[in-house]
Amino acid sequence: MNNSELAEALGTAHGLTKADARKLVDAVFGMIADAAAKGEEISLNGFGKFKIKDIPARDGRNPATGETISIKASKKLTFTPAKAVKDRLNG
Repeated sequence: MNNSELAEALGTAHGLTKADARKLVDAVFGMIADAAAKGEEISLNGFGKFKIKDIPARDGRNPATGETISIKASKKLTFTPAKAVKDRLNG
């Protein structure tokens, strides 16, 4: 399912136009991204948690040349599903 399909399903379920539903979907994901950029944890009851994980700098290899390269530190957004979601996935 992509953003358009999600917006269409939301619009159908709640009597919204596709355009209005798409604005809501984009707004929700925009707010999640903004909160994550600030380093906040996003917890959605019954769905899961989005957390920021710091990835330390490390050495790696260029697969084409085998040369050692430095990979700089970065941040990663991780998702941990709630128990209700895990139970749905596993029957």
